[in-house]
Amino acid sequence: MAEPIVIAVPKGRILGEALPLLAAAGVVPEPAFGDPDSRALRFATQDPGIELIRVRAFDVATFVAHGAAQLGIVGSDVLAEFDYAELYAPVDLDIGHCRLSVAEPAAMAASDDPRGWSHVRVATKYPHVTAQYFARRGVQAECIKLNGAMELAPTLGLATRIVDLVSSGRTLKDNGLVEVEEIMPVSARLIVNRAAMKTRAHVFPLVEAFRAAVGARAA
Repeated sequence: MAEPIVIAVPKGRILGEALPLLAAAGVVPEPAFGDPDSRALRFATQDPGIELIRVRAFDVATFVAHGAAQLGIVGSDVLAEFDYAELYAPVDLDIGHCRLSVAEPAAMAASDDPRGWSHVRVATKYPHVTAQYFARRGVQAECIKLNGAMELAPTLGLATRIVDLVSSGRTLKDNGLVEVEEIMPVSARLIVNRAAMKTRAHVFPLVEAFRAAVGARAA
């Protein structure tokens, strides 16, 4: 029996939005998959030829790029940060909408003009995207890599600004920060391992099933 197709899905907010889309594409996971309290990482589906893994968003791209999973769901922010040549992103799933933005303390923003920046010290888990963005503007960026709790960096003097995902902006507000520039809009994409697309017979039909599911929802 052939090895099952593995689809990597991120934990967190995208998971809830991904479940109806997976079902519409014909992938129905076991109930524990949608349970945030479950410690399991690998899950069966109604199709014995398809399995799901639930991992951190940044790890989805790594699993798929290296062929441990054949497909995945991941934000366009992760794709921009890692730029894996082994990945193909054929479908914008139209879920997980947010933006990657620069934020700074509200007191600083009251008299700050981003057009006058020449050097910035930024805390972010997106150092590649951040450096590229500021380089295009002719601004020297010193990026400090953090994996979470970005909002603490300005208040504790680690960095004057942060670059992070913003949805409602409530987390920024609760920590005395305001959004001052948008770097890029973000949405979740279906990603595919390029080699698997050519060698695994069931991968292409799955891609088309996701494409049809997105189209049906938009109609």
